[in-house]
Amino acid sequence: MPNRITELFNIDHPIIQAGMIWNSGWRLASAASNAGILGLIGAGSMYPEVLREHIQKCKKATDKPFGVNVPMLYPNIEEIMDIIVEEGVKIVFTSAGNPKTWTKWLQDKGITVVHVVSSVKFALKAQDAGVDAIVAEGFEAGGHNGRDETTTLTLIPMVKEHLRIPLIAAGGIATGRAMLACMVLGADGVQVGSRFVASEESSAHQAFKKVVVDAKEGDTQLTLKELAPVRLIKNKFYNELQELYKTAPTPEQLKELLGRARAKRGMFEGDLDDGELEIGQISGLIHDIKPVATIVKDILAEFQEAKQSITVL
Repeated sequence: MPNRITELFNIDHPIIQAGMIWNSGWRLASAASNAGILGLIGAGSMYPEVLREHIQKCKKATDKPFGVNVPMLYPNIEEIMDIIVEEGVKIVFTSAGNPKTWTKWLQDKGITVVHVVSSVKFALKAQDAGVDAIVAEGFEAGGHNGRDETTTLTLIPMVKEHLRIPLIAAGGIATGRAMLACMVLGADGVQVGSRFVASEESSAHQAFKKVVVDAKEGDTQLTLKELAPVRLIKNKFYNELQELYKTAPTPEQLKELLGRARAKRGMFEGDLDDGELEIGQISGLIHDIKPVATIVKDILAEFQEAKQSITVL
């Protein structure tokens, strides 16, 4: 399925496994790359030396291209970027920051740079900054999200209208039918997150994976807009947050309730009550935990079947 995305990353299929905090270690990234798509290590939950270890293990586990996702709001950003260069990583996805800050620095070192955005405005800024491709993510997505609540269905064609560089769709994509829909709307490829959380190779806690599989429509909600919008599964922590909202809290009070390491407690350590459980709306369509290779095979088979049915019509 050669196109602009497969050629840009030298992969077989235009699918990217999203780099998600506490879910995307070297096992997931290498399994994704070995399945013919682009695997990403999620650096956002890693201390610099932990990231180095994951990169080194990923290089031993696959001879295929893989990348690192770097949220630019995290501390130690300079050290993280230095490690990426030192370890020879050739693909970096940046998010949560100004793409002008690191794009040229990385590209000068032979690294392909992709930036994640949630609006046309920021897509154009990223294009002007010289990135090689853009991920446009609708607010269906799990984890940190855009403030405008623009859905993938409307965001992709609006961004495509203004874009010259390759476009990757994200948010609410876990099936081959969704992949085809996004490509019909103008995307050159798709980024899949939540579906790969519920994989055997994901570093998420087994209890969290089970919550994802059991999730139904309406079980997730976008919240914490005053700090950084994030989509969460409703649990005890989420309910406490809603009670606090009834008091018109200040950002400082929200930060106090949020505390430290809640995402780690929820997704990585399996604290389903007091942890932060980040996942997309599409979790309502995820019903099992499978190996990455099987997930990729299923998506591609459904994509071809859906494409064939449209051709027949």
